[in-house]
Amino acid sequence: MFATGFVNVYTLDIEAGLRFYRDLLGFRETFRTPTDGVPEHVELELNGFAIGLGTVEAAKRVHGVDATPGQPAMVLVVWADDVDVAFEELTAAGTPVVQPPHDTGNNNRNALLRDPDGNLVEIVSKRA
Repeated sequence: MFATGFVNVYTLDIEAGLRFYRDLLGFRETFRTPTDGVPEHVELELNGFAIGLGTVEAAKRVHGVDATPGQPAMVLVVWADDVDVAFEELTAAGTPVVQPPHDTGNNNRNALLRDPDGNLVEIVSKRA
């Protein structure tokens, strides 16, 4: 009945969102509309995991949704080779920090940050 899943993240500034997800986290852009000018929707993929970035204006116009980015109703988790290295690169680029890298259960090391709209993004890796 169902084939696959997809996460769409609403954004107030899609260009800032692209710089974060594409340029800093390494997601690859696979689709955008419109193709010319500033997009209102962009789809990105990272090793088989797909997300979309959609503007709050498009959410209202197309779906009748009043999107409120930055409310901590969810967290987007991205696995990294080394949380400490990823954390340094992201914070050097100005990414806001919620929690610096710390050891958690299951031999994991996690850091919690915010994307340009204030949405929670958790970077995780296995401890060496």
